[in-house]
Formats: sequence, C-alpha cells, structure tokens
Amino acid sequence: MRSLGWFSQPGISSGIPQSGTFSGRQTEQNSGAPLLAGNAQFTNLSGKLLGAHVAHAGLIVLWAGAMTLFELSRFNSALPMHEQNLILLPHLATLGFGVGAGGQVVDTYPYYLIGMLHLVSSAVLGAGGIYHAVLGPEVLDEEGFGYDWKDGNKMTTILGIHLVMLGLGAGLLVLKAVRFGGLYDPLVEQVRLVQPNLNPIQIFGYLFGFSPAGWTITGMASANNLEDVVGGHVWVSLLCMGGGIFIL
Repeated sequence: MRSLGWFSQPGISSGIPQSGTFSGRQTEQNSGAPLLAGNAQFTNLSGKLLGAHVAHAGLIVLWAGAMTLFELSRFNSALPMHEQNLILLPHLATLGFGVGAGGQVVDTYPYYLIGMLHLVSSAVLGAGGIYHAVLGPEVLDEEGFGYDWKDGNKMTTILGIHLVMLGLGAGLLVLKAVRFGGLYDPLVEQVRLVQPNLNPIQIFGYLFGFSPAGWTITGMASANNLEDVVGGHVWVSLLCMGGGIFIL
C-alpha cells in the first residue's frame, strides 16, 4: 500500500481525518491520495461542496440526454425495443410518450425533445458547478445555503427539503398516470389512465412479500398491475412529503 503512495506517512490514511473533527485543511494535509478522499475534502467548504454536487448532477443529466439521442439515432421502429439493446427509450415508452395502439412507437419526436432538454439542462448545471467550484465563495453564507454541521436545525432542514423533493417527484409520476396522458400498460398493450389502488394493506404487504397471488420472495417486484404501482407511488409521495414537512 505504501509503495502505491496511498499512505504517505505512518498513521495517516487517505483522506480520513484522524481526530473526531472534520476539517478541509486537515484532510488536505493528511491525505496521501486526495482522489480517494472525495467530497470529504470539502466538508467545511460549503461553496465548493455545492459546486461538486451541481457539477455531478450536470454529468448525470448530460449522460441521460446524450444517451437518449444516441439510442434514438439507432432506433428501428420495425423491431421490438428489447431486441435493440436500448436502455432509456423503453423507460420513456413506459411513460406513454410516442406509443400508439398495440405498443407500437408512432412518434419519436418526444424522445428527441426530452434528450435535448436534458442536454440544455446539463449545460446550465455544468456552468453552475464550475462557478461554485472555481469562482464562487468557498464558504456560503449560513443565512442562505450555508450550514454548520453542529447546527441541528440546519441539518434537519436540509433533510426535510430533500424528502419533500423526493415526494414531489413521486407525485409527478402519479399525476402523469392519473391525469396527464397515462402510462403504457403491457397487459393491454396501450397507454391508459390509471386509477391507483390506495389500500394500505395491499400496498405495504408487498414490502413483506405478500402479493395478490400469495407470498413471494420477490416482494415489490411481484407487482403486476399499474394500479398497485401507481398506488405505491401515492403512498411514497405522501410519506416523503409528510416526513419532510414534519422535519422542517
């Protein structure tokens, strides 16, 4: 390990502070391999940590947009999607975009539009990440987006906001399913609106392996109808937003 340069001095590990406190300066001094320290280097540098997160989001969105357009350039509507080694287009099709009767893709423009929106969004996120990582203040104002790890109220506020956002994301899928176009149902091979099943016994029973056909080790993966899938997202949305609001 020492020959690889991972540990530069005895008793000093790569990027992990030896005391009970975390310090960006301490991590920088003690690190034998800074790349292994990751975001721990920015523990007390809230501005740079924000930049790293925003830039990371930009990379994810860039991949999604670029891969969507790449798959679209190779897509053959005469062949089933599962025979074309596609990753993203099948997921867009399950949301009902561009799918007609019999599960046939009749319009690929929505896929192009979604891919381009992701590319544009990735450019905005990338610019924001570079700004906060290079040009912006290293430490943000605690009255705004800054924080102190010892401030319990600030930490729980951040957690609460994340839970609310997750709940909103699940809620958007529910709205798409019940009102805005519906989802593709492979059982009937068409896009339809869904009336979610809100029975808590049936929905939460999946967590313990109880499906409509009886107990199964596959748990939630045994859901075989859109009503239960969308109903589960309703409960996820309510619990996440309720928990987030409670924490806030």
